[in-house]
Amino acid sequence: MLTVTTQLLQALRQTLEDLQPGAGAKAAFESPKVAAHGDLATTAAMQLARPLKRNPRQLADTLCARLQATPAFQTWVDALDVAGPGFINIRLKPAAKQQVVKSVLAQGNAYGQQPTNGQRMLVEFVSANPTGPLHVGHGRQAALGDAICNLYASQGWDVYREFYYNDAGVQIGTLATSTQLRAQGFKPGDACWPTDPENPASKNFYNGDYIADIAADFLAKKTVTSDDRSFTASGDAQDTDSIRQFAVAYLRHEQDLDLQAFAVNFDNYYLESSLYTSGKVEEAVRRLIEAGKTYLQDGALWLKSTDYGDDKDRVMRKQDGSYTYFVPDVAYHITKWQRGFAKVINIQGTDHHGTIARVRAGLQAAGVGIPVGYPDYVLHTMVRVVRGGQEVKISKRAGSYVTLRDLIEWTSKDAVRFFLLSRKPDTEYTFDVDLAVQKNNDNPVYYVQYAHARICSVLAAWGGDVATLAQADLAPLDTPAAQALMLQLTKYPQMLTNAAAGLAPHDVTFYLRELAASYHSYYDAERILVDDDAVKRARLALVAATAQVLRNGLALLRVSAPQKM
Repeated sequence: MLTVTTQLLQALRQTLEDLQPGAGAKAAFESPKVAAHGDLATTAAMQLARPLKRNPRQLADTLCARLQATPAFQTWVDALDVAGPGFINIRLKPAAKQQVVKSVLAQGNAYGQQPTNGQRMLVEFVSANPTGPLHVGHGRQAALGDAICNLYASQGWDVYREFYYNDAGVQIGTLATSTQLRAQGFKPGDACWPTDPENPASKNFYNGDYIADIAADFLAKKTVTSDDRSFTASGDAQDTDSIRQFAVAYLRHEQDLDLQAFAVNFDNYYLESSLYTSGKVEEAVRRLIEAGKTYLQDGALWLKSTDYGDDKDRVMRKQDGSYTYFVPDVAYHITKWQRGFAKVINIQGTDHHGTIARVRAGLQAAGVGIPVGYPDYVLHTMVRVVRGGQEVKISKRAGSYVTLRDLIEWTSKDAVRFFLLSRKPDTEYTFDVDLAVQKNNDNPVYYVQYAHARICSVLAAWGGDVATLAQADLAPLDTPAAQALMLQLTKYPQMLTNAAAGLAPHDVTFYLRELAASYHSYYDAERILVDDDAVKRARLALVAATAQVLRNGLALLRVSAPQKM
């Protein structure tokens, strides 16, 4: 069933195409800045005025006349008005707004979803090295990545979730040494524990209590199993390799528990070490050398990344023969392309900003057919945690940061997910623990969930079969409060499309808060369980549709929609 907005958009698209071939792609509706001006608006006349060499207001008049002649506009539109320099405001008939109720009740969970488009994409997110529990920054990345995956799935994409991590290198060596010292009976502060501020490695030693837990289980010869590996400890405190493998498996298992508590799943865990053992790093370097995009200087191999817009050329292979960290990234993204993922999104912290230009430069220089701008990036800032009015920086378990599981235990999975998605990724965010547990309208997730529970309470008090409401006569839904709520429901599908295109899951949280506000206003304005059966059923149909859209939006964020609160 096509929604009214979809039918009107198709009519606008065809009308624009008739005026100028190719212009149909610009067809779009927006909400008027002043609600009294109408229900929908379009700036198409102003966009086409210059290429058509027409006065924008006169072109708007022409466009209105053509639109009014289309069947869709004749059926659903009450009036078209031209305002300002060429805005076209559209006022819908009550029946048009009522149609959304039937659409939502008929489509249920599928309302807002687009049909499969046959395209595959890969989203890489979290990608934390197995050196400690996941912190709240990883939590923000997990919420963002999962929501973006769900947004694209709603638009018909076949989405593949991937977790990439370094299971070797300096950090893993530091983890092994820290665990070995604990297994040998030492602890932070002992004379043997590195404390030299001039030694960079000492700064990275892991001091949290979880290191002692790993050491104790290693000595007990335990077996640990994670989603991608399993390992049994030798129990020998001198066996550095066994300690390293056990510590990695142990922390991968801990991260799995963090992700399970957050309801995040992955299709694949990709190991950085595999890029070396499979020869993919050497192959990528060979491609770059053969393409003439490298040079030797001061004993190092450099990439001519300035040829691709980088601010300076970058070292690929250092004097000691080791590769800089962006080289395996280039190899990894070549494998993504070769695995058939024409669209790739990486969710990373803002500290990765400097790698974007050099990775994209390496991909272009490799000459494997990867388009410019591949992959897409979403960069997020870290999260401050405030509790009792004070910033919380230290977790006893982690040693130096608040873990994701800390935050979930202090509040709830729902609150953490909704809060971490409630701002643009690149904006600073302070997570207020006290606000997240409040049961009032100041708490945004409570406000939205309460709207859903409030509707469920009304439906339960009625006691009828909700499925029968799909056949209700909606004519009584002609009041301003009812029409405002219905108009909000019509915005949901386009909001999802825009949020996916803009990599903006925060748009979903904004929409849900606006929809909840519209429902609360409607509930305060009109009694639902009135004596008149026709009016009662129409109003029940409206609120049942509202509950469905609230559920759909919350499900996309993987936030629950409780029936009672």
